[in-house]
Amino acid sequence: MTEIHELLNRLDRPPVFLTGPTGSGKTEVGIELAERLGAEIVSMDSMAVYRRMEIGTAKPSLEQRRRVPHYLLDVVEPWEEFSVSAYLRHAAEAVRRIVSRGKRVLFVGGTTLYLVALLYGIESGPPPNKELRRRLEQEAEVRGGEWLREQLRAVDPVAATRIHPNDRKRLIRAIEFYQATGRPISSVQRHFRGRPCVRAFAFYLDWPRAELYARINERTERMFASGWVDEVRALLQLPHPLSKTALQAHGYRPILDYLQGWRSLEEAKELTATQTRQYARRQLGWLRQLREVRPVPVTAQDRPEDVASRIVQAIRAAEQAGAAMSPVEQDTTNQA
Repeated sequence: MTEIHELLNRLDRPPVFLTGPTGSGKTEVGIELAERLGAEIVSMDSMAVYRRMEIGTAKPSLEQRRRVPHYLLDVVEPWEEFSVSAYLRHAAEAVRRIVSRGKRVLFVGGTTLYLVALLYGIESGPPPNKELRRRLEQEAEVRGGEWLREQLRAVDPVAATRIHPNDRKRLIRAIEFYQATGRPISSVQRHFRGRPCVRAFAFYLDWPRAELYARINERTERMFASGWVDEVRALLQLPHPLSKTALQAHGYRPILDYLQGWRSLEEAKELTATQTRQYARRQLGWLRQLREVRPVPVTAQDRPEDVASRIVQAIRAAEQAGAAMSPVEQDTTNQA
């Protein structure tokens, strides 16, 4: 058990996790939830850690940050890599600061890898093999992500099915893990079979598919109208190129393609919306496998404050019943 898990298990009040697919309104509900719980927010978003990437990562506004303090925003520069182990170290420091202020800990964000690492722990695995990574990255540049996934499928078909062909970092890591250990990485990822290693309450916002996709399309239009292209143009003027991790943020590659003349602006918008919808579908697939993370049904008629109130009622009911880690035993999210 790592430092962050020990910290979370020592808390007087179990932490709360709010997640959901991209575009589901986590930020707005999270603000309302934090105010009702007397909590401060630890971001659980792998792209919000990057400075200068504001519009494309949909960071909370300055007004929202004034309402509720946020942690793990703007941690590193866009040319730097940022790993899950680095995230856990920063999260431990954030938890200590929140506790010192007498507040409750609330994690908000949609990066499933971070959620799983916090709730279930992670397999550290072998050290990086730089030569293997370099060779696989070069091959993938020529042959594409689907070729990379086929290489993984030959040794770990389970992991190959779970990892998207565009997620080259995870594909390469899974191949590297097998090369170093002789075991498929899926054999040690017990997130969907074991119990959580922390006491917590965890919820995800569950929208009807059509409504969620409409929200994603509308948000994509707003982000482009808010100056997203100019943001990416400014990133190109930085002293170093964007890191591979930063480039995984949805929308940045299509906009880079547009700025380099490889596609039109409309094509960049359409591709961004399509990729974001696909990502949301994958997020939901992962979340529905995590039985401890309870769905909170949401529709366009629900205001963020109403959703937050329902979650608070669910937490209070579970606390009174002594079910500190067991919203899994009770479906309380639909209580009035």
